[in-house]
Amino acid sequence: MSQTPFPYKYIAIEGNIGAGKTSFCELLNKETNSRLILEEFKENPFLPLFYKDPERYAFTLELFFMTERYKQFQSAVVTGDLFSDFMLSDYFFTKTLLFARKNLPDHEYKLFQKLYGALETGIPKPDLLIYFHRNVDILLKNIQSRGRSYELGIKADYLQGIQESYFEYLRNIISFPVLIIDLGEIDFVKNKSHYDEVKRLMTKEYLPGVHRVTLLV
Repeated sequence: MSQTPFPYKYIAIEGNIGAGKTSFCELLNKETNSRLILEEFKENPFLPLFYKDPERYAFTLELFFMTERYKQFQSAVVTGDLFSDFMLSDYFFTKTLLFARKNLPDHEYKLFQKLYGALETGIPKPDLLIYFHRNVDILLKNIQSRGRSYELGIKADYLQGIQESYFEYLRNIISFPVLIIDLGEIDFVKNKSHYDEVKRLMTKEYLPGVHRVTLLV
């Protein structure tokens, strides 16, 4: 594996459900010597239950996700990797709070927020946060294509609400750089030139705050 061409020690890839975060991270990890942190959604036994009965299972779902994400980052940071000084993840820990705010009623969210605050201080901030943006129609198409049975009932308004939560949060970040990439119908899995173009954007140095780029095919 080659050394990374990126001027960052830790890059987090974020985006809505079906944006392509994990696929891109897996591709990038094949050619870089990175510590890779991937969302372990399959390990969450409450996810299928949540999509069937969100009011009943939302708090348990979000609590499970938060503790698992915390353990992942603690393990990656504490154990480290003597052969890699570059860390890559397909989520940002603050995702925990954004989804909880979307899925929980106010009284449960306030309790969740306190628990989150106790854990969040031990999680590193990324040197670069990348947000993969796609419109909701494309997200729905991608979700249908990958065929996870428990996701097939996801509605456009739910995805739209998540997207709005992300943008509300991202526009207030001033302590580290955020790169929003409008991907449109970019397919970096099937088209290497699309993948290379996204990777090229990651090699640039960005000032703290929000930057936005649109990729056209």
